[in-house]
Amino acid sequence: MNIGQAAEMTGISAKMIRYYESIGLLEPAARNASGYRSYGDKALHTLRFIRRARDLGFSVAQMQELLALWRDRDRASAEVKRIALQHVEGLERKAAELQQMADTLRHLADHCKGNNRPECPIIDELGGSADTGKAP
Repeated sequence: MNIGQAAEMTGISAKMIRYYESIGLLEPAARNASGYRSYGDKALHTLRFIRRARDLGFSVAQMQELLALWRDRDRASAEVKRIALQHVEGLERKAAELQQMADTLRHLADHCKGNNRPECPIIDELGGSADTGKAP
């Protein structure tokens, strides 16, 4: 099947398929007589793996590790688990950072009168003058 069909079947754009191929996540596609890429079942299976890993937020480097382990039938599941739990820690750290940002913005919005006056703690905070009380 051609790259457009592979893209449609996997939910990965043709551009990303070419990118994954260029960085070695996906083995180079076979070429037909016209020089167009041709993808078989193995490539589709790999692309679906990549799509699921990407949907879970794994980085390209992590996907490379996971793909290598997936292909290695003698792998230790402990290594796969280590990568997954390391990723969970990163996601939880990011979630905490996002929650802190949301809390800060909510606090600032709660203290903004939202009227026609120019005073606004949100702008003050963004401008760095919330602590000093001075405009730049």
